[in-house]
Amino acid sequence: MAKKVSIDPELCVGDAICVDMVPDVFEMRDDGLAYVKPGMEMSGDRKDVQEAAEECPAGAIIIEDVD
Repeated sequence: MAKKVSIDPELCVGDAICVDMVPDVFEMRDDGLAYVKPGMEMSGDRKDVQEAAEECPAGAIIIEDVD
């Protein structure tokens, strides 16, 4: 089953841990928050993305199963 990754902007505190850990999937934008890069939404099954979600101090990274 595929896994989709997203970031809840209401929870993100902009510490950029995810960007430091997985720069090909996450990026910081001018508003100071982290985002999933366009086209990388289906990277949720990657181990490094899952580790970034675990390390996120705000719990803002969401990984969901999709059909």
